[in-house]
Amino acid sequence: MPRPSKGSTGLAASDFDKLLADIRACRVCAADMPHEPRPVVQASPTAKILIVGQAPGTRVHASGRPFTDPSGDRLRDWMGVDEAVFYDAAKIAIVPMGFCFPGLDETGSDLPPRKECAPLWQRKIAGELKNVRLTLLVGLHSQRFHLGSQMRKTMTETVREAAEFGPDYLPLPHPSWRNSAWLRKNPWFEAKILPLLRCRIIDLLH
Repeated sequence: MPRPSKGSTGLAASDFDKLLADIRACRVCAADMPHEPRPVVQASPTAKILIVGQAPGTRVHASGRPFTDPSGDRLRDWMGVDEAVFYDAAKIAIVPMGFCFPGLDETGSDLPPRKECAPLWQRKIAGELKNVRLTLLVGLHSQRFHLGSQMRKTMTETVREAAEFGPDYLPLPHPSWRNSAWLRKNPWFEAKILPLLRCRIIDLLH
């Protein structure tokens, strides 16, 4: 999916703050969720890196801060950044496909992101992040939304061919510890994709 034009006029800082406030106040799904919505987002017009993940889990729902869980530890390790850099909104925006924790299924796994969220907010906020030069598409949901027909048949094939989506996009598997078996089965990810990711991060942050 084409990235919104960087040449168009963006929102003023106060308007961008209002956009974030509107997201955090969103209650569109409230009647269909088992708990009070708590949208979680991190963004600034100056960010050069955008992370589009899945949706908050239970720990993130409790903290109100993105990736405050083992998945976040793994993602920061993949990127080669510490918490200070990761949580610097001026550098890194974090805009998940679903802003609220969607609840758990009968097995105790997180449900998919609510379908109402992405059409309502994704393009609106991404279109105002004019300085973003790299979007990390973390997991299948974000890859389907942002890559559309460019996505390969499977997430594994999409991640394997990550270089083909550059320089704007870099698809990644979800860093959940549930994917540890996938990482063991696909050693090329650590050998080839992580060095590519870290080089891009270094180029953009230094």
